[in-house]
Parts: sequence; structure tokens; C-alpha cells
Amino acid sequence: MSEQKQILYVQTTDAPEKQYSPLVLAQTAKAMDIKAIVYYLGTGLRILKPGEAEKIKLGNFPSVKEMIDKALDMGVEILVCEASKRMLGLEKVDLIPGVKIVGAATLNDLVLDVDATQWF
Repeated sequence: MSEQKQILYVQTTDAPEKQYSPLVLAQTAKAMDIKAIVYYLGTGLRILKPGEAEKIKLGNFPSVKEMIDKALDMGVEILVCEASKRMLGLEKVDLIPGVKIVGAATLNDLVLDVDATQWF
């Protein structure tokens, strides 16, 4: 029996129009029985501050907060770069529930281990 495929989606920006793709793709991967991980890096972390993702709603899509909640409910793992959190001065800021703060080495390990990586 083969091991489950894995895709890593790396979100590097807080640009509103770039928030949907990794979340839609991660949800689609889960529906295809592929393990999906979204890793927030750099300014992408700003979206994970309480109240921020609710402010972004483009077109007829749900808000980014609703998309994040759905992804988490589906079992998508959402990881946050601890060094980026410090870089942005967010070390004392709680992020939205459900995300896991990890070290920089985690991203390197994931890139080496997963079947595919996409960057946004």
C-alpha cells in the first residue's frame, strides 16, 4: 500500500488577492485524499492576527477567515513560522485558534519530505 501523497502550500504575503489560492488548493487536496499543509511565512502571518482574515472577502468567495476555518475543519494543517512572527513584532500577539507555531527548520524538513510544494 502506498503512502499518502502530501502537498505543502507556502503563503508568503498578506496581499488580499493572494489569500484564496493556497486555501482553495489545500481544501481540494484534502478532498482528493492528499495531505495538505499551509505554511505561513513572512508578511503572510498578518492575516492570522485575530480580526484580520474576516476583513478580506473578494468576489463571491467566503471571507478568508471562513476559508481558513473550513480548511482547519477538513484537517488541513496550518503552520506558522516562529521567526517571521518575531520579525513582524508579533511575538506577544496571539494568532487565530488552530494554527501551530513552528521553527524555521520545519519548513526545510517539509520541503524535503513532501511530494510537491507551491509558493504564494
